[in-house]
Amino acid sequence: MNLLLAEVAQATQRLAAAGVPSPRFDAEELAAHIHNVKRSQLHTVPDADFDARYWEAISRREAREPLQHITGRAFFRYLELEVGPGVFVPRPETESVVEWAIDAVRDMDVAEPLVVDLCTGSGAIALALAQELPRSTVHAFELDEGAMQYTRRNIAASSDRARVTLHAGDATRAFEDDRSWDGRFDLVISNPPYIPLTEWEYVAPEARDHDPQMSLFSGEDGLDTIRGIERVAARLLRPGGAVVIEHADTQGGQVPWIFNEEGGWTDTADHRDLNNRPRFTTARKASL
Repeated sequence: MNLLLAEVAQATQRLAAAGVPSPRFDAEELAAHIHNVKRSQLHTVPDADFDARYWEAISRREAREPLQHITGRAFFRYLELEVGPGVFVPRPETESVVEWAIDAVRDMDVAEPLVVDLCTGSGAIALALAQELPRSTVHAFELDEGAMQYTRRNIAASSDRARVTLHAGDATRAFEDDRSWDGRFDLVISNPPYIPLTEWEYVAPEARDHDPQMSLFSGEDGLDTIRGIERVAARLLRPGGAVVIEHADTQGGQVPWIFNEEGGWTDTADHRDLNNRPRFTTARKASL
C-alpha cells in the first residue's frame, strides 16, 4: 500500500466517526481531486507526491461541508456541473425524476419539445434535458441571484447552451408577464423547495448549513411552492402535456392531491426512487 492509500484509510475512519454517510467514497474522491487523478489511479501516486492539502480537505468534509463544495463540481446523469456555496447541490435521487421526464417527452413524439424547468438552481435538470432531448428548447427559472451565477456558468459551458434560456424570476409566477407562452409547453418539471419549516433541525448538516435556505424550505407543511407550481403548470402546459415534480419521501400521500381532477389534471401518479421511497408526482393536463 502506498502512502496515499494509507492516508485514505485513516481519512475514511475520521469521516465515518463524523457521521459522513459515504466515508470511503468521499475520502477517495477528495484524494483524487487533490492529486488530480481518477479514483482508480490513487495507487499510482508516488509517496513523494503526497499533498498535505488532502488533510485540509478532509477536515472540511469532517465538519460536514458538502463534498461538492470542496471539489467545486457535481455529477448529474451525463453532466459535470460547477457548484459551490450559494447554489443547491443536485442529488442522485433527482436523476430518476429526469429519467421519467425524458421518457414521457419521447413518448409524446413531438418534433421539437418545449420544456420549462422551475427552480433550476445549478441548471442540472435543464441541461440534462437539453442534452438528452437534442431537439428540445428548454426554459429555466431561478429566483436566487447567488444560484444564478452558477447556472449561467454551467449553461455557458454546455454544448447545448443555444437551446437553454435562463430567466430570473419566481417559479410560481413563470411567464406571468408574457401570456403568449400559455398552453404551449409539453413538459413542466421542478425540484422545488419542499421541506417544512418545522423540520429544520432534522435536515442533514450538508444541506441545512450550506444549501441556500430558499432552495430547501417552503412554508409550514413544505408544500407552498408546489401549490404555486401546480397553478403555473396548469397555465403553461398544452392539453396532454405533462408535469413532474419532486417532493420529500414523506409527502407521497399529499402532493398527488394537489394535482386533482377538479384542477384539470388526469393520470396523476406518485413514483418511487431507486431506494423505493416516494419521491415524485406526475400528472397530465386534461384534454379539452
